[in-house]
Amino acid sequence: MKIFKKIAISLTAVILGVLLLVPTSGKTQVINSATKKRISIGVGLFTDIWMNTAAGMKTRTINQGVQLFGTYNIPFGKSNFSFAIGIGINIHNMYWNYRFKGSNDSLQFVKIEDTLSYKRSKLTLPYLEIPIEFRLKTKSKVSAAVGFKVGYMVYGHSKWVGEDYLFKTNNTLKASFKDIKNIEKFAYGPTLRIGYKWFNVNAYYSLSSIFQKDTGIDMYPISVGFVLMPF
Repeated sequence: MKIFKKIAISLTAVILGVLLLVPTSGKTQVINSATKKRISIGVGLFTDIWMNTAAGMKTRTINQGVQLFGTYNIPFGKSNFSFAIGIGINIHNMYWNYRFKGSNDSLQFVKIEDTLSYKRSKLTLPYLEIPIEFRLKTKSKVSAAVGFKVGYMVYGHSKWVGEDYLFKTNNTLKASFKDIKNIEKFAYGPTLRIGYKWFNVNAYYSLSSIFQKDTGIDMYPISVGFVLMPF
């Protein structure tokens, strides 16, 4: 979790640093004002709908995730259309009925035994992303955007809260497993966003599987949520 905070803080600092530049001359004032108007910051929440799960695999109805991004917008002349490119972080969570078993098999997870009690088992997948969008913003402040994004996973891990299946004690085991070898590093897919003023609803359809081909599991998320874009 510490690495997530560091990445989010660093990204936010870079974006806000550009926004809060203080001009020192009249010419710089014009340049900075124009630049600031082209920068957008978004923060949002979403849920993942996990598709193509394996037989017997169950995921929670709500798999909450969070995203933060900043983009630079390039208008097409004086029209309402623009192109945007940026950088962001997107954290997916999958709550499921599998646990990390720690072996070097093609799939390092196993279905949780019926005799094993647990409160939470989840797989967390954080990505550094490069989003691109073609945007439309009308005079009535209604906006729409279609785009595509590519992400690189920086710190995938699994968490467990439940019965101690490792050391066989009577205590509750709270553990994080980081040595996960069979997750795809890259994720990519199209995006869609529709909004009014600073409130937007958005969707993402992953074209990539989260597990490598040799695992035999070809599951992927469809993300639906909202984004606040005050800048």
